[in-house]
Amino acid sequence: MAESNDVRMTLNYVLDNSVEQYADLPAIGVAAKEALTYQEFYDRIIALAGQLSSEGVKKGDRVAILSENSPNWGTAYFAIIRLGAIAVPILPDLPEADCHHILNEMEVAVLFISKRQLEKVYELTQKRLRRIVTLDDSVATQEVIEVTTFTTYLEEAWATQVADKDKNKSKNKNDADNFPFVNVEENDIASILYTSGTSGYSKAVMLSHKNLTANAYGAATMISVDPGNVFLSVLPMSHTYEFTVGFVMPLIKGCKVAYADKTPTPAILERLCAHEKPKVMFTVPLIMEKIYKKRVLPKIEKSFLLSSLCKFSFGRKFVYKKIGAKLLTFFGGNLELMGIGGAALNPDVERFLKEAGFPYLIGYGLTESAPLLAGGPVGDDTIAVGSTGKPFPGVQVKIVDPDPETGVGEIYGCGPNVMLGYYNDPDATAEALTEDGWLITGDLGSFDELGNLHICGRSKNVIVMSNGENVYPEPIEHKVNAYSWVVESLVVENNGRLDAWVYPDYEFIDNATEGQPRTKRREFIDQLSATMRKEVNAQLSPASRLRRVVERREPFIKTATHKIKRYLYSND
Repeated sequence: MAESNDVRMTLNYVLDNSVEQYADLPAIGVAAKEALTYQEFYDRIIALAGQLSSEGVKKGDRVAILSENSPNWGTAYFAIIRLGAIAVPILPDLPEADCHHILNEMEVAVLFISKRQLEKVYELTQKRLRRIVTLDDSVATQEVIEVTTFTTYLEEAWATQVADKDKNKSKNKNDADNFPFVNVEENDIASILYTSGTSGYSKAVMLSHKNLTANAYGAATMISVDPGNVFLSVLPMSHTYEFTVGFVMPLIKGCKVAYADKTPTPAILERLCAHEKPKVMFTVPLIMEKIYKKRVLPKIEKSFLLSSLCKFSFGRKFVYKKIGAKLLTFFGGNLELMGIGGAALNPDVERFLKEAGFPYLIGYGLTESAPLLAGGPVGDDTIAVGSTGKPFPGVQVKIVDPDPETGVGEIYGCGPNVMLGYYNDPDATAEALTEDGWLITGDLGSFDELGNLHICGRSKNVIVMSNGENVYPEPIEHKVNAYSWVVESLVVENNGRLDAWVYPDYEFIDNATEGQPRTKRREFIDQLSATMRKEVNAQLSPASRLRRVVERREPFIKTATHKIKRYLYSND
């Protein structure tokens, strides 16, 4: 295969190059179970692509994947793009109506799916879907929906490949040119992903091969890992963050990707990490914040000695270092990088990670930039706590119309990772991309004197108070969320004042009020709320202070990266 740059920037080249170098190394598998080697992974992909081709899937066609993570998810994805077809990964948490919309708008005829998702497509099967393959080999009730298990489909693919090989006598199994696949170039669309943003309007983002590989290659230059090292995957592959740096990048480096096949609670994470001993993980703030609140804070709060030491800077750093060492053991003892992105990390949690010497990096980006605009570099001591570090390799970031006093303005990004545009929506594309290719993020931020990017929040989220002061709700929410009895919160404007809607940790409440009547439980929550409001307000400007704290009895509805969908609560 020619190695011109337009080929090198395709996902197909990434796969071909990796199998050539790392054929016998483990490539992809479920955590704590045997993994496929690069050669086995490649062979399955080529066979599956041949089968899809024999059934009429061609360049430009759209094939969807609606499933939780698995090795078969990655196999299906690479088989789709091998043909020059377009993969449409659908977030498994999306409701049925959204899945119907995506499958209809994309005119999907072939769908890879899991058992947990099957009910979402019952009403579509007679209309358009001509082939449904269950990645987890589940067998649906045939009277309702007809499916083919992945194992059966792969067996059919092997048979098709054997027939093709009889016509083609070449023995070089790794040369994709031996199979009748069309040329795929860097600017061809590889994926169309639907955003699941906080503002409510879901858009179909067209990402080319180059968009997806640019970030992966950039990450590969930053991270020092060896072939065979393990990446533990706990985030959905249908999101660009996990796909690009947690899937494509380790393939470039010859590493093994191990998928958590259960919800990554602290207990499950500890067990999987003990077995896999991952070198790298990518996660979202919610997971790290939960570990901090459940595993770190209780150790300090229940010990008079530790809590006393933490009142002083030197003592706090000493305690955090000790706990940080145990946290590394929790993650298997081999971790060299924890990438955290998808939402803002609570400053208290980041301060702990920094002072504990925990190997973390904060990343910032959007689906439209596939995804990273800033983050790292690894080992840079000038990265400020609370920032997202420097612009990512190959990416330019600028602040447009900055405030002359604060330097805060709208963040624009530019680079080979910036999307082609929104599918069938030229107006939205024109609003998001400038004529010279800059992505208008809609986020507000500034650079410090060391070149670190600081995110203030979404421009759409800014609350303009009656005195004209701009209030960013996110920093207030971080202060609220720092309390151990708070799971999550949302700050909203209500008749010119600010309210904090709080979803409490009811396990914490139950433990603290065990054996007491409901009235005492109510009084306890009210007292916690009143104390928090007073303490938080003492840290805020007069215009940013909270009028009241309101208990919310159920979790907020969130995006795939655990950001609250604010638009759903704008009228509360």
